[in-house]
Amino acid sequence: MELKRVVVTGLGAITPIGNTVEEFWKNTVDGVSGAGDITHFDASKFKTKFACEVKDFNPSDHFDRKEARKYDLYAQYALVAADQAVKDAAIDLEKIDPDRVGVIWASGIGGLNTFQQEITNYCKGDGTPRFNPFFIPKMIADIASGHISIKYGFRGPNYATVSACASSANSLADAFNYIRLGKADMFVTGGSEASIFEGGIGGFNAMHAISTRNDDPKTASRPFDKDRDGFVLGEGGCALMFEELEHALARGAKIYAEVGGAGLSADAHHMTAPHPEGLGAKNCMRYALEDAGMSVDEIDHINTHGTSTPVGDIAEPKAIVSLFGEHAYKININSTKSMTGHLLGAAGAVEAIATILTVQNDIVPPTINHFTDDPQIDNKLNYTYHKAQKRVINAAISNTFGFGGHNASVLFKKFIQ
Repeated sequence: MELKRVVVTGLGAITPIGNTVEEFWKNTVDGVSGAGDITHFDASKFKTKFACEVKDFNPSDHFDRKEARKYDLYAQYALVAADQAVKDAAIDLEKIDPDRVGVIWASGIGGLNTFQQEITNYCKGDGTPRFNPFFIPKMIADIASGHISIKYGFRGPNYATVSACASSANSLADAFNYIRLGKADMFVTGGSEASIFEGGIGGFNAMHAISTRNDDPKTASRPFDKDRDGFVLGEGGCALMFEELEHALARGAKIYAEVGGAGLSADAHHMTAPHPEGLGAKNCMRYALEDAGMSVDEIDHINTHGTSTPVGDIAEPKAIVSLFGEHAYKININSTKSMTGHLLGAAGAVEAIATILTVQNDIVPPTINHFTDDPQIDNKLNYTYHKAQKRVINAAISNTFGFGGHNASVLFKKFIQ
């Protein structure tokens, strides 16, 4: 069968460096760090006392008090980001077929704080089971997609993808495939996460996964730097409207970029560590290229997973050089996690938006906080350190990898009718 073409017609972003797409993009290009002292709880006794929190987000600006009580923070981020994307896509809900519009939304963890609060309250009590009736629906990782579909009446495919930090890249890949197979016209897709609470910080501290650079939070996320000591936990939600090309053209939609392909793979190696040679990363990038019918020398930019972890930041450049060969040194590579921190299950969505805007605007945002080259990493690659670089970007790949060896790459390219 002839596959449909898929384009991006709407974006929405709630991030540590901006609560609109415009603000997020400006701060990304300007190299602004979203890291700072934790305000969601008292972190004074924790090894890590900072994170990349969303700033100036007031639930009462978006929900009435009764409604807000039904949503965990991760679902609030989802609903607000999705609303931005739906409005940005200028959808007339009266003129579309709701049975042909779906929602695939991701969260790696879901309502972690809701779970923590309810169990804490029970343990502090006298043993009498007193639980909030919204406990389960607030906590589960699929509820955000349900809330989005209910709000707009979208009755197409609706579910959540969970693959740790690759979760929202998986949601994009699934939405892309449903549309190009002709099973839907549009999808709201993306992901959200809100894990900057005791359980999240404490759990990642116990794993030695996050930075403890408490004396200098804004430079703590150091992808590819010799002195990196772990990622910085981030939060937020990002939404994308994927749409079948002819459907978008028929309603006169603006088009940011085309979705060229997607690749998924597994490391089959270790619970938390990537394959040391980046085999899974190489495979999913290769699959994305094959899916798009493109060659390695057609890629101008890669938004890397680039978490600032000791092992992960070694494996991914190996994968890039192994797959792209000499062309790897002509590609602008970056890690926007150096600014946003690691949004876990929402990472794929926020980085997809950054990649799409890079393709649209021909500006590659920087990788900030580089101080010392790591001899274990190929330093001849162009990591776009310190400052954004202007160049024509016709096609780009966004990489996201998760605990459990889950790998996802999504390829975006300039839209040419």
